[in-house]
Amino acid sequence: MEKKEWYLEYEIHINRPGLLGDIASLLGMLSINIVTINGVDDSRRGMLLLCKSHEQIERLQSILATMEDITVTKLREPKLRDRLAVRHGRYIQRDADDKKTFRFVRDELGLLVDFMAELFKQEGHKLIGIRGMPRVGKTESIVAASVCANKRWLFVSSTLIKQTVRSQLIEDEYNENNVFIVDGIVSTRRSNERHWQLIRELMRLPATKVIEHPDIFVRHTEYKLDDFDYIIELRHDADEEITYDLVAQSSFFGNDGFSNIDF
Repeated sequence: MEKKEWYLEYEIHINRPGLLGDIASLLGMLSINIVTINGVDDSRRGMLLLCKSHEQIERLQSILATMEDITVTKLREPKLRDRLAVRHGRYIQRDADDKKTFRFVRDELGLLVDFMAELFKQEGHKLIGIRGMPRVGKTESIVAASVCANKRWLFVSSTLIKQTVRSQLIEDEYNENNVFIVDGIVSTRRSNERHWQLIRELMRLPATKVIEHPDIFVRHTEYKLDDFDYIIELRHDADEEITYDLVAQSSFFGNDGFSNIDF
């Protein structure tokens, strides 16, 4: 029988010496392998486990329920957030009302890049929006995640070096393995019909599309925020407000000193 992965997370009430050893010994007696282990947030520990049958997990759950030192908070098939939590030692913050919105601050760029890279590795159509003020690291994070996912990135519109607006791609660029990057402000302010025709073609392509400033993008197009699979918010600090008027002025008037370029 093929082994299956599980995610175990428990909260520690009494962090006594030997607690982790007791749990590891219990897993060993049940023939459950520990793949990865790490502290997760405050007073919690997460583990990726590998076992052959669901009965092993049921026995583990019943035994752990009798332990007074800990409380099991999660025992399930691992989700992407679980894998990243074990890898980085903390959970990605998710909006309480909108479950597809994830929040990061600049100090968490490594976690953000890892998260996006895992999304980029998934096959098929995926539409990702990313919000944030200028120079917070949006485009750089997208490029870094593309490298981690071994994907080629293509700027359809961007302000990374110059204000770029593309109206066509060459044949080999229509590749489902590529990550297509669109700056929502540049596209709505400086585009022509040929540019929008290109974007519509890419939207139909079963590939990953990342839209910077998605709120501006949907305001001037037929697309809606409901069309997005994920919304990512990146801030310099947790209290920063993302103000689109300032973002639009900074992107459009080219405060970085570079000129515009069209393809």
